[in-house]
Amino acid sequence: MKKCVFLDRDGVLNEEIDDYVYRIEDFKIRDGVLEGLRTLKDAGYLLVVVTNQGGVAKGLYSESDVMNCFSFLQEQCGGVIDDIYYCKHHPKYTSESLLRKPDSLMLEKAMAKYGIDSAQSFMVGDSERDVQAGKKVGVKTIHITGGKENTKSADWQFGSLLEASKFIVSGS
Repeated sequence: MKKCVFLDRDGVLNEEIDDYVYRIEDFKIRDGVLEGLRTLKDAGYLLVVVTNQGGVAKGLYSESDVMNCFSFLQEQCGGVIDDIYYCKHHPKYTSESLLRKPDSLMLEKAMAKYGIDSAQSFMVGDSERDVQAGKKVGVKTIHITGGKENTKSADWQFGSLLEASKFIVSGS
């Protein structure tokens, strides 16, 4: 069984802006993210992005835009991210989906595909729905503070992915 860090995208890996982030020129990697990802990878963690992308359902951007941003992130971080799962659905525009956080199907699919051990794994996100998705599959949860939303239900809170990464590899 493998250990994994599941990562929300907007607000954790890149700066969240008022509008949707779907163009590379708007995709600003947060301070410390590249070092944090490398720290986790060097410690043997799988790195899997799990992100809601409801703007696809709203017709604001395409799945290709989502993957272009992911490819850009991969280039910047040296290809250390193992996979990305995204939910293109939105309940008000297309349909309900168990992929969409706070549901946990994105995490469950990755866990099945890679043989991930929930007891050794983490969900890192900046919202309550990220924390809820992680708790549903039994991984430890970390809330990255400073975003639009606060939560008291996460196991730990840190100001950045780099801080969270150092905590995770220290044996938490």
